[in-house]
Amino acid sequence: MQMKNALTIVAAVAAAMFAQVSFAQASAPASRAEVKAETKAAEKAGKLTPAGEGAAPTEKSTGKSTKTRAERKAETKAAAKDKQLAPAGEMSPKADAAASGPKTDRMERKAETKAAVKAGKTTPAGEGQDAPKK
Repeated sequence: MQMKNALTIVAAVAAAMFAQVSFAQASAPASRAEVKAETKAAEKAGKLTPAGEGAAPTEKSTGKSTKTRAERKAETKAAAKDKQLAPAGEMSPKADAAASGPKTDRMERKAETKAAVKAGKTTPAGEGQDAPKK
């Protein structure tokens, strides 16, 4: 009886090892040379994404500029003088950031909070929605 169990286990292990080897051969990854050849072909066809960019490569403009470099620089200086340029790295002017700040100063907020505490309109410490359960 023990011999049958031992033979069954040995047969199962051998079958598992054979299946693993055949599976590894069937799904073997491409060799380094094959991958390099595919990459070169994609590069020649212009299908590679530029390093650090997520978008597909765009086609270069073939049109010539109608302005000289001096004209472009003069326009940029005029826009900077009129404060029409967005700060570097930002999409909106600084005026929008300042407008979204608090509408009251610190002393006003402190007075409002003190009045709310006196009137009993504040939630006692540890009893709010996010208070830990005991």
